Amino acid sequence: MNSRGYKEWGIRSVILLIGLVIAHFGVTLFLLSDLGSDPFNVFVQGVFGKVGALLPAGVLSHGRTHMTISFFIIAILLLVDKRYIKIGTILCMVFGGPIIDFFSWALGFLIPEYFPLWMRTLMLICGCIILAYGMTIVIKSDAGTGPNDLVAVVLSDKSHKPFSIVRLLVDGCFALVGFLLGGTIGVGTLICIGLVGPVAGFFLPRNERLVQRILDEYVS
Repeated sequence: MNSRGYKEWGIRSVILLIGLVIAHFGVTLFLLSDLGSDPFNVFVQGVFGKVGALLPAGVLSHGRTHMTISFFIIAILLLVDKRYIKIGTILCMVFGGPIIDFFSWALGFLIPEYFPLWMRTLMLICGCIILAYGMTIVIKSDAGTGPNDLVAVVLSDKSHKPFSIVRLLVDGCFALVGFLLGGTIGVGTLICIGLVGPVAGFFLPRNERLVQRILDEYVS
């Protein structure tokens, strides 16, 4: 790879990290609304409940289950089409948790312990929109994206179906399977299923143009 190629990848990685921060700010608002888990974590919760019950206490945790499932998704994608696994996939896995922890700490000083339901619902909706916007920046950075988001990206590409519809169906499947395994679905889960995919479908072409403008300006 020549110097231009390294510069382009550097800029794409920065764009990805910016999108990751935006997306996980949205995730934090979602979590702080306390109206239910996102669909993927309902799935993780269900798997953890079933598999964890078969193992000695303390061997498995929600976080370890999340990581194990993520690695399993990566392994499958490496067999299906390894081009989807890029440096950004690792960056999303490494930095996602700490970013959420930081925003949870920072917002903890600003958000009172008790919010009325309508304010928590509004916070959840805003979180889903911000998450979808940041996620599309990550996807269109073309530097890789998180394993759970890659499921919808790959299925959309391979089926030639709109990402918005595929994402909605994938989120619905994650939530349904997780629920059948014993996970808990809340009103926030349902709002997330219905909102993130369509909003992401709206922002994807716009952020594709935004990323291209940045590359045209800074990569010579």
